[in-house]
Amino acid sequence: MIIGGLALVGVGAGALLVRQLRRAGGPVGAWGPLRPIPAPTAPPVRSPAIESPGLDTAMTIWAHADDDIIFANPELSDAIAAGTCVRAVYVTAGDAGKGLEYAREREDGIRAAYDHMRGSAGEWDERELLLASGARVTRFVPTDEPRLSITVLRLPDGGLDGKGFPATGKAGLTQLINGDVGELSPIDGGPAYDLPRLTATLAELVSAAQPRRISTNVPHESAFAHGDHPDHSCVGSLVRASAPVVGIAPAQMSYYLGYPSKDQPVNVVGEELDAKVEVYRTYAADDPVVRCAEASTCLSQPGFGDWLRRTYPKSEAELRLS
Repeated sequence: MIIGGLALVGVGAGALLVRQLRRAGGPVGAWGPLRPIPAPTAPPVRSPAIESPGLDTAMTIWAHADDDIIFANPELSDAIAAGTCVRAVYVTAGDAGKGLEYAREREDGIRAAYDHMRGSAGEWDERELLLASGARVTRFVPTDEPRLSITVLRLPDGGLDGKGFPATGKAGLTQLINGDVGELSPIDGGPAYDLPRLTATLAELVSAAQPRRISTNVPHESAFAHGDHPDHSCVGSLVRASAPVVGIAPAQMSYYLGYPSKDQPVNVVGEELDAKVEVYRTYAADDPVVRCAEASTCLSQPGFGDWLRRTYPKSEAELRLS
Protein backbone atom coordinates (compact mmCIF):
# COMPACT_ATOMS: atom_id res chain seq x y z
CA MET A 1 0.00 0.00 0.00
CA ILE A 2 1.33 3.47 -0.88
CA ILE A 3 0.14 6.56 0.98
CA GLY A 4 1.73 9.85 -0.01
CA GLY A 5 4.84 8.06 -1.32
CA LEU A 6 5.19 6.02 1.90
CA ALA A 7 5.43 2.26 1.56
CA LEU A 8 3.49 0.55 4.35
CA VAL A 9 3.87 -3.12 5.17
CA GLY A 10 2.89 -5.60 7.82
CA VAL A 11 -0.10 -5.89 10.14
CA GLY A 12 -0.79 -4.93 13.73
CA ALA A 13 1.77 -2.21 14.28
CA GLY A 14 1.55 -1.41 10.56
CA ALA A 15 -2.20 -0.90 10.83
CA LEU A 16 -1.66 1.60 13.66
CA LEU A 17 0.89 3.44 11.56
CA VAL A 18 -1.52 3.56 8.62
CA ARG A 19 -4.19 5.15 10.81
CA GLN A 20 -1.73 7.69 12.15
CA LEU A 21 -0.34 8.59 8.72
CA ARG A 22 -3.79 9.15 7.28
CA ARG A 23 -4.04 12.16 9.55
CA ALA A 24 -3.20 15.35 7.68
CA GLY A 25 -0.38 16.23 10.05
CA GLY A 26 1.24 12.81 10.24
CA PRO A 27 1.94 10.76 13.39
CA VAL A 28 1.12 12.21 16.80
CA GLY A 29 2.28 10.64 20.05
CA ALA A 30 0.00 10.15 23.05
CA TRP A 31 0.65 12.20 26.18
CA GLY A 32 0.67 10.68 29.66
CA PRO A 33 2.22 11.21 33.08
CA LEU A 34 5.79 10.10 33.71
CA ARG A 35 7.40 9.69 37.12
CA PRO A 36 10.58 11.60 37.97
CA ILE A 37 13.65 9.50 37.18
CA PRO A 38 16.17 9.00 40.02
CA ALA A 39 19.77 9.73 39.14
CA PRO A 40 22.04 6.67 39.02
CA THR A 41 25.13 6.18 41.10
CA ALA A 42 28.41 7.09 39.43
CA PRO A 43 29.71 4.31 37.14
CA PRO A 44 33.09 2.66 37.60
CA VAL A 45 36.14 4.35 36.15
CA ARG A 46 36.84 1.42 33.82
CA SER A 47 34.20 0.06 31.49
CA PRO A 48 34.27 -2.39 28.56
CA ALA A 49 32.56 0.39 26.58
CA ILE A 50 35.50 2.83 26.77
CA GLU A 51 36.45 4.33 23.41
CA SER A 52 39.12 6.84 22.44
CA PRO A 53 37.58 10.31 22.80
CA GLY A 54 39.52 11.89 19.96
CA LEU A 55 40.08 15.65 19.81
CA ASP A 56 36.37 16.50 19.79
CA THR A 57 33.70 13.99 20.81
CA ALA A 58 29.96 14.40 20.39
CA MET A 59 27.59 11.83 21.85
CA THR A 60 24.06 11.33 20.56
CA ILE A 61 21.48 9.27 22.48
CA TRP A 62 18.12 8.62 20.84
CA ALA A 63 15.00 6.53 21.22
CA HIS A 64 15.03 5.14 17.67
CA ALA A 65 17.47 4.55 14.84
CA ASP A 66 16.49 7.49 12.64
CA ASP A 67 15.70 10.17 15.24
CA ASP A 68 19.10 11.78 14.66
CA ILE A 69 18.96 11.96 10.86
CA ILE A 70 15.37 13.29 10.94
CA PHE A 71 15.52 15.74 13.83
CA ALA A 72 19.24 16.56 14.31
CA ASN A 73 20.46 17.02 10.77
CA PRO A 74 22.25 18.84 9.14
CA GLU A 75 24.12 19.28 12.44
CA LEU A 76 25.05 15.59 12.55
CA SER A 77 26.32 15.52 8.97
CA ASP A 78 28.28 18.70 9.58
CA ALA A 79 29.95 17.20 12.67
CA ILE A 80 30.96 14.06 10.80
CA ALA A 81 32.30 16.09 7.87
CA ALA A 82 34.32 18.21 10.30
CA GLY A 83 36.09 15.13 11.69
CA THR A 84 34.22 15.03 14.99
CA CYS A 85 34.27 11.77 16.94
CA VAL A 86 30.57 10.74 17.07
CA ARG A 87 29.27 8.13 19.51
CA ALA A 88 25.63 7.25 18.75
CA VAL A 89 23.38 5.28 21.11
CA TYR A 90 19.86 4.02 20.30
CA VAL A 91 17.89 2.93 23.36
CA THR A 92 14.94 1.10 21.82
CA ALA A 93 14.98 -1.34 18.94
CA GLY A 94 12.31 0.69 17.13
CA ASP A 95 10.76 -2.70 16.42
CA ALA A 96 7.08 -1.64 16.49
CA GLY A 97 6.27 -5.12 17.79
CA LYS A 98 7.56 -6.63 14.54
CA GLY A 99 10.56 -8.48 15.99
CA LEU A 100 14.33 -8.50 15.81
CA GLU A 101 14.49 -8.92 12.03
CA TYR A 102 12.77 -5.57 11.48
CA ALA A 103 14.94 -3.93 14.17
CA ARG A 104 18.05 -5.18 12.36
CA GLU A 105 16.74 -3.71 9.11
CA ARG A 106 16.57 -0.33 10.83
CA GLU A 107 20.10 -0.82 12.16
CA ASP A 108 21.27 -1.66 8.62
CA GLY A 109 19.60 1.55 7.48
CA ILE A 110 21.26 3.81 10.03
CA ARG A 111 24.68 2.32 9.28
CA ALA A 112 24.05 2.99 5.59
CA ALA A 113 23.08 6.56 6.44
CA TYR A 114 26.30 6.99 8.43
CA ASP A 115 28.24 5.56 5.49
CA HIS A 116 26.64 8.17 3.27
CA MET A 117 27.49 10.99 5.69
CA ARG A 118 31.09 9.85 6.11
CA GLY A 119 31.62 9.09 2.43
CA SER A 120 32.69 5.47 2.81
CA ALA A 121 31.08 2.06 2.48
CA GLY A 122 33.65 0.08 4.46
CA GLU A 123 32.78 -2.88 6.65
CA TRP A 124 31.46 -2.43 10.19
CA ASP A 125 32.70 -4.51 13.08
CA GLU A 126 29.92 -5.87 15.35
CA ARG A 127 30.66 -6.69 18.99
CA GLU A 128 28.63 -7.54 22.07
CA LEU A 129 29.73 -5.75 25.25
CA LEU A 130 28.83 -6.82 28.78
CA LEU A 131 28.88 -3.58 30.75
CA ALA A 132 29.68 -3.01 34.40
CA SER A 133 25.97 -2.19 34.85
CA GLY A 134 25.14 -5.80 33.91
CA ALA A 135 23.63 -4.77 30.60
CA ARG A 136 24.60 -6.37 27.31
CA VAL A 137 24.75 -4.01 24.35
CA THR A 138 25.75 -4.35 20.71
CA ARG A 139 28.27 -1.95 19.21
CA PHE A 140 29.02 -1.31 15.54
CA VAL A 141 32.26 0.42 14.50
CA PRO A 142 33.46 1.08 10.92
CA THR A 143 36.68 -0.86 10.45
CA ASP A 144 38.16 2.06 8.53
CA GLU A 145 36.91 4.85 10.81
CA PRO A 146 36.88 4.11 14.57
CA ARG A 147 36.02 7.74 15.40
CA LEU A 148 32.42 6.71 14.75
CA SER A 149 30.38 4.10 16.60
CA ILE A 150 26.78 3.00 17.01
CA THR A 151 25.62 1.25 20.20
CA VAL A 152 22.17 -0.33 20.48
CA LEU A 153 20.32 -1.46 23.63
CA ARG A 154 17.36 -2.97 21.70
CA LEU A 155 14.71 -2.32 24.34
CA PRO A 156 11.10 -2.77 23.15
CA ASP A 157 9.45 0.04 21.22
CA GLY A 158 6.65 1.64 23.23
CA GLY A 159 4.55 2.69 20.23
CA LEU A 160 2.79 5.96 19.45
CA ASP A 161 0.32 5.37 22.27
CA GLY A 162 3.08 4.57 24.79
CA LYS A 163 1.42 1.27 25.68
CA GLY A 164 3.81 -1.11 23.95
CA PHE A 165 2.94 -4.02 21.68
CA PRO A 166 1.48 -7.48 22.42
CA ALA A 167 4.60 -9.17 20.99
CA THR A 168 6.72 -7.54 23.71
CA GLY A 169 4.28 -7.82 26.60
CA LYS A 170 2.66 -4.41 26.09
CA ALA A 171 5.54 -2.80 27.92
CA GLY A 172 8.05 -0.13 27.03
CA LEU A 173 10.02 2.70 28.57
CA THR A 174 6.90 4.45 29.88
CA GLN A 175 5.85 1.39 31.89
CA LEU A 176 9.38 0.86 33.22
CA ILE A 177 9.77 4.45 34.40
CA ASN A 178 6.29 4.55 35.92
CA GLY A 179 6.81 1.27 37.80
CA ASP A 180 4.05 -0.58 35.93
CA VAL A 181 6.65 -3.25 35.10
CA GLY A 182 9.73 -4.04 37.14
CA GLU A 183 11.92 -5.04 34.21
CA LEU A 184 12.14 -4.59 30.47
CA SER A 185 13.80 -7.27 28.35
CA PRO A 186 15.72 -6.40 25.16
CA ILE A 187 14.21 -8.02 22.09
CA ASP A 188 17.52 -9.78 21.35
CA GLY A 189 17.31 -11.85 24.56
CA GLY A 190 19.89 -9.88 26.54
CA PRO A 191 19.72 -9.38 30.32
CA ALA A 192 16.64 -7.51 31.50
CA TYR A 193 16.81 -3.89 32.63
CA ASP A 194 15.21 -2.48 35.72
CA LEU A 195 15.19 1.32 35.93
CA PRO A 196 18.42 1.56 37.98
CA ARG A 197 20.23 -0.66 35.47
CA LEU A 198 19.01 1.46 32.56
CA THR A 199 20.11 4.78 34.05
CA ALA A 200 23.40 3.20 35.17
CA THR A 201 23.94 1.90 31.63
CA LEU A 202 23.38 5.32 30.09
CA ALA A 203 25.71 6.94 32.63
CA GLU A 204 28.34 4.27 31.94
CA LEU A 205 28.14 4.78 28.18
CA VAL A 206 28.45 8.55 28.58
CA SER A 207 31.40 8.17 30.93
CA ALA A 208 33.07 5.74 28.53
CA ALA A 209 32.70 8.13 25.58
CA GLN A 210 33.98 11.23 27.41
CA PRO A 211 31.96 13.59 25.20
CA ARG A 212 32.24 17.35 25.10
CA ARG A 213 28.54 17.59 24.25
CA ILE A 214 25.44 15.38 24.09
CA SER A 215 22.42 15.53 21.79
CA THR A 216 19.19 13.72 22.61
CA ASN A 217 15.39 13.87 22.41
CA VAL A 218 13.36 16.55 24.19
CA PRO A 219 12.51 15.28 27.71
CA HIS A 220 9.02 14.65 29.03
CA GLU A 221 9.32 17.61 31.41
CA SER A 222 9.39 20.04 28.47
CA ALA A 223 6.33 21.69 26.98
CA PHE A 224 7.81 20.75 23.58
CA ALA A 225 7.26 17.06 24.39
CA HIS A 226 3.48 17.26 24.07
CA GLY A 227 2.46 15.28 20.98
CA ASP A 228 5.89 13.73 20.59
CA HIS A 229 6.51 9.97 20.50
CA PRO A 230 6.45 8.75 24.15
CA ASP A 231 9.75 6.93 23.62
CA HIS A 232 11.37 10.23 22.61
CA SER A 233 10.21 11.88 25.81
CA CYS A 234 11.33 8.96 27.95
CA VAL A 235 14.82 8.89 26.47
CA GLY A 236 15.23 12.66 26.80
CA SER A 237 14.30 12.41 30.47
CA LEU A 238 16.53 9.38 31.06
CA VAL A 239 19.54 11.15 29.58
CA ARG A 240 18.78 14.37 31.43
CA ALA A 241 18.71 12.42 34.72
CA SER A 242 21.79 10.30 34.00
CA ALA A 243 24.34 12.56 32.31
CA PRO A 244 24.99 14.94 35.25
CA VAL A 245 26.25 12.00 37.35
CA VAL A 246 29.31 11.76 35.09
CA GLY A 247 29.99 15.48 34.99
CA ILE A 248 27.98 16.58 31.96
CA ALA A 249 26.84 20.16 32.62
CA PRO A 250 23.54 21.57 31.29
CA ALA A 251 25.49 23.77 28.87
CA GLN A 252 26.83 20.61 27.19
CA MET A 253 23.34 19.28 26.40
CA SER A 254 21.16 19.83 23.32
CA TYR A 255 17.59 18.52 23.16
CA TYR A 256 16.05 18.23 19.69
CA LEU A 257 12.36 18.76 19.02
CA GLY A 258 10.69 15.66 17.61
CA TYR A 259 7.20 15.48 16.14
CA PRO A 260 6.20 18.98 17.40
CA SER A 261 8.98 20.53 15.30
CA LYS A 262 6.48 20.61 12.44
CA ASP A 263 4.81 23.56 14.19
CA GLN A 264 8.01 25.63 13.91
CA PRO A 265 9.08 27.66 10.85
CA VAL A 266 10.92 25.83 8.08
CA ASN A 267 14.67 26.29 8.59
CA VAL A 268 16.30 23.59 6.42
CA VAL A 269 16.20 24.58 2.75
CA GLY A 270 18.16 24.43 -0.49
CA GLU A 271 21.30 22.31 -0.63
CA GLU A 272 21.09 21.53 3.10
CA LEU A 273 17.62 20.08 2.61
CA ASP A 274 18.71 18.10 -0.44
CA ALA A 275 21.59 16.57 1.53
CA LYS A 276 19.42 15.84 4.57
CA VAL A 277 16.76 14.11 2.46
CA GLU A 278 19.40 11.99 0.73
CA VAL A 279 20.70 10.76 4.10
CA TYR A 280 17.13 9.91 5.12
CA ARG A 281 16.39 8.22 1.78
CA THR A 282 19.53 6.12 2.22
CA TYR A 283 18.33 5.01 5.66
CA ALA A 284 14.78 4.37 4.41
CA ALA A 285 15.98 1.99 1.69
CA ASP A 286 16.49 -0.58 4.47
CA ASP A 287 13.34 0.29 6.47
CA PRO A 288 10.31 -1.15 4.64
CA VAL A 289 7.86 0.92 6.69
CA VAL A 290 9.17 4.27 5.41
CA ARG A 291 10.92 3.32 2.18
CA CYS A 292 10.89 6.09 -0.42
CA ALA A 293 12.63 5.74 -3.76
CA GLU A 294 12.94 9.44 -4.61
CA ALA A 295 13.58 12.60 -2.61
CA SER A 296 10.19 13.95 -3.65
CA THR A 297 8.38 10.91 -2.23
CA CYS A 298 10.38 11.17 1.01
CA LEU A 299 9.30 14.80 1.35
CA SER A 300 5.67 13.92 0.60
CA GLN A 301 5.42 11.48 3.52
CA PRO A 302 2.95 12.94 6.06
CA GLY A 303 4.89 14.19 9.06
CA PHE A 304 8.29 13.14 7.77
CA GLY A 305 8.36 15.81 5.08
CA ASP A 306 7.66 18.47 7.71
CA TRP A 307 10.33 17.16 10.10
CA LEU A 308 12.98 16.91 7.37
CA ARG A 309 12.47 20.61 6.60
CA ARG A 310 13.17 21.56 10.21
CA THR A 311 15.70 21.09 13.01
CA TYR A 312 15.30 22.70 16.43
CA PRO A 313 17.83 22.07 19.20
CA LYS A 314 16.92 23.44 22.61
CA SER A 315 19.18 24.22 25.52
CA GLU A 316 18.21 23.47 29.11
CA ALA A 317 17.08 27.09 29.50
CA GLU A 318 14.89 26.86 26.38
CA LEU A 319 13.00 23.66 27.27
CA ARG A 320 10.02 25.41 28.91
CA LEU A 321 10.06 22.94 31.76
CA SER A 322 6.90 22.25 33.71
